[in-house]
Amino acid sequence: MSGQIDISTVPHADSDNTHQTVFDRLVVFVSSITSWLFPILMIAITAQVIMRKMGHNQAWLDDAQWWIYGFAMTVGFSYAITTQSHVRVDILHQHFSKTKKAKLEVFGLGWLLLPFLIIMADVLFHYGWASFTAGEGSSSANGLHKLYLLKLSLPALFVLAILASTSMMYRHLLVFASGRLWTVLIGMFPAAWFLAERFCFYGLWWFIRVTNGEIEVRRISREPLIAHTLWYGLVIVLVAIIISFGLSRRVSKG
Repeated sequence: MSGQIDISTVPHADSDNTHQTVFDRLVVFVSSITSWLFPILMIAITAQVIMRKMGHNQAWLDDAQWWIYGFAMTVGFSYAITTQSHVRVDILHQHFSKTKKAKLEVFGLGWLLLPFLIIMADVLFHYGWASFTAGEGSSSANGLHKLYLLKLSLPALFVLAILASTSMMYRHLLVFASGRLWTVLIGMFPAAWFLAERFCFYGLWWFIRVTNGEIEVRRISREPLIAHTLWYGLVIVLVAIIISFGLSRRVSKG
């Protein structure tokens, strides 16, 4: 429980454990600390049941239970990705070769899961920030207030899941590819595209905000300069792939 768990000992991890990254160790470290929340959750549930039977219901204890559960389970999602301890149906997958398994994992992680996680992290940041600016609290008078603290943690926890997924995708990519930047970008192309688009969007948004202080905040996202950030992002990713591919070819020839 001290964060010293060896990922290579996890029986479900069939990727090359020699390529564990700093992201893997970070996820396991955070998960190991977070795991201590479950005994606390059990105590909170037991205490609430006893107190309720005695006629002393505590709304703040109800709130604490789902706060703890929500936080711990979201961290557990990242841990399951890193250790490959999640439930999966291997009716066909178990008979594939190591290379074919790795290619399916790269597609599933890089093209399907990562885009979803990045979109959710972006959405949840605004969700948490709106809760913070509103000073959102519990619906019960004696409940846990400052609910925005939990909601602000959600985008951070999804970033942890993004790091876990990226690291695992990279480890599978090394089974059949070089692991250079251009192969990584292709392996996570939709996610890389969306990240580049978000980088352009927020960069231009703040540029307009700073250079034009009189503009209404809600109108900034409708400015012509921001209208084509989707294509700006695509160009950035494609240029990065081409440059990385050219450099890798030059190094291999040299």
